[in-house]
Amino acid sequence: MMEYTLIKSKRKTISLEIKSDGQLIVRAPNRTTRREADAFVKKHEEWIAKKRRLITARREQARSVPMLTDTELKALADKAKAVIPARAAYYADRMGVRYGRITLRCQKTRWGSCSTKKNLNFNILLMLTPIEVIDSVVVHELCHLFEMNHSARFYERVYAAYPEYDKWNRWLKEHGSELLARAGLR
Repeated sequence: MMEYTLIKSKRKTISLEIKSDGQLIVRAPNRTTRREADAFVKKHEEWIAKKRRLITARREQARSVPMLTDTELKALADKAKAVIPARAAYYADRMGVRYGRITLRCQKTRWGSCSTKKNLNFNILLMLTPIEVIDSVVVHELCHLFEMNHSARFYERVYAAYPEYDKWNRWLKEHGSELLARAGLR
């Protein structure tokens, strides 16, 4: 049996998460038994193995990418100051929402976030992605101004504002580790 960490909470379904180090996390409803979790893991062994191989391949690929210099990171920050606030203003206007301030930084774990004070934060490494990825992250964070969760209603808003969200979110999941590695963050 594969090793995993079982995290129980007030949720309705069981899900799997594979961390960047290959660690398997099983998230399950409070009532789930260890036997049920084991059966779920066994049922998804092939998927888990495939994802772990993909993570290993991405990690090896990330080792071979050139690191960004301090000068390049500064240039990305300058470019982000010009691009991201403009994209946020454009989509906020279309969506009829207001936000506080925008903060840009080089972050290890997030591409964007939204605070309860309506402030938006974005990763400057987004400047290494296609503009559609930037737009998808901006729309995602703006939608948190309506829904501070990832509910079905939240995603309805995301898709209404940006119908190609899934395509570009997938792009970021597939290439994000490499971008973070270029900044020495992975």
